[in-house]
Amino acid sequence: MKNLFFTALLVAGFSTSLFAQKGSGFGIKAGLNYGGNGDYFESVNNNFQNPDQNIGYHIGVFGKLGNRLYFRPELVYTKVKSDYNAGDFDMQKLDVPLLVGIKVLGPVNVFAGPSLQYILDTDFENLRVDDIENDFSVGLNFGIGLNLNRLGIDLRYERGFSDNEATFIDNNNIISLDRLDTRPEQLILSLSYKI
Repeated sequence: MKNLFFTALLVAGFSTSLFAQKGSGFGIKAGLNYGGNGDYFESVNNNFQNPDQNIGYHIGVFGKLGNRLYFRPELVYTKVKSDYNAGDFDMQKLDVPLLVGIKVLGPVNVFAGPSLQYILDTDFENLRVDDIENDFSVGLNFGIGLNLNRLGIDLRYERGFSDNEATFIDNNNIISLDRLDTRPEQLILSLSYKI
């Protein structure tokens, strides 16, 4: 335990001695998403035994304007999966977070901003998704990041502002009365590289 503490202290000291990403530029990013079904924190608790059932991924590009106070627009392809009793619900979308951030301590920064989302495709196992109320929706991203030279890592929370429901049709072309809220609610872990 003592060795772990000293290793963590050494890493923290080394990290703060490095220069954070400076100035404007652009880069690439990728990472993992963990989405919730219904009440997010209840969903996390229920999925503890099967942690892979609501895991997705993302890949995209970003731009950065500014240094201490900055604007960071992103264009990200996201694929998310949600596990329900009736099957798996898969969704592919384009996300455009428009983030404003500020450096708070050395390489550490915090950020927040709206996220525009366009749903490209949806699929529910054993059912056909007939209609999603809105292909386009708006949400909110906020989080914390660590930038070391060209490499960055951030953890953020994303939440859709309005309900966005999907209607399902079974194999006999019968519309189901069940509706599913496709509004995003997820934790997003990203690794980025400034070019």
